Amino acid sequence: MTAAKLEIPEAIVSALGDWVQQAAEAAVAGPRETLARTEEALQTARTELADTAAARDQAKALADERDEEIQQLMAELRNARSIATDALVGKAKDQLAIEGKDAQLADLRAQIERNVAAAAALSDARLTAEMELVGAVTARDNYAAEIKELRAKLAARHG
Repeated sequence: MTAAKLEIPEAIVSALGDWVQQAAEAAVAGPRETLARTEEALQTARTELADTAAARDQAKALADERDEEIQQLMAELRNARSIATDALVGKAKDQLAIEGKDAQLADLRAQIERNVAAAAALSDARLTAEMELVGAVTARDNYAAEIKELRAKLAARHG
């Protein structure tokens, strides 16, 4: 007795093939969607990183510019103080020769007070610039921490 050869009809083979393909597509649909969302999140993180780097570079450039301005103002202040001191001394000597000492001392004191006020105003400007720099550095550090956190989250998703 020989066993009869069993042949599967082509329609069943085709239907079975279609079913296997549909099952395979359904099985990979979820991971593909997750991969697409992950790639989108990665692209968003990359964009945010680029934006953060640009903001950091801009803040650094601004800080460098402010530092240059502060250095220039300090040099100008030193020069102005020297010129003012020389002028005050020269003027005081001339006036002492012409007027009474009391009047000259009062004038000299007033001029010194104005110079002190001007120096205080320049010092305030420098302090303001330094505070802006601190704010920019803090913002940069906050962006860096946020990028690090996003990278850790992204790594955890892939891990």
